[in-house]
Amino acid sequence: MKLIAHRFQASVAGLSAESIVVIVATGLVLGVFPVYGFPTLLCLLAALVFRINLPAIQLVNQVCSPLQLALWIPLNRIGALILGGSAGWDLTDAVRAAVVGWFCVCVPFGLVLYWVLAF
Repeated sequence: MKLIAHRFQASVAGLSAESIVVIVATGLVLGVFPVYGFPTLLCLLAALVFRINLPAIQLVNQVCSPLQLALWIPLNRIGALILGGSAGWDLTDAVRAAVVGWFCVCVPFGLVLYWVLAF
């Protein structure tokens, strides 16, 4: 954990507090996206769009990967409740439900996290 903290500190050295907050909030929210492999691409796009430090956001993304796996079933069930179906084992329905659950839970959580860390 010390190594991760040291790498994060080195990658955000010289950045403003606002940039660090954006990196942490965006990396956390995109890092738990429930489709394997997509968080890396989403963090790359976010780094390009928001002009933030790519290594720092990818580090937050990689630290969140166990959380991505732990949240798969809860996000799937929340999405299934929202969509009105069941959290079955059909892969396309499961992915759709998990993405809907992620969008309805994690995106608002990320906005609240940004607001709390910024102020």
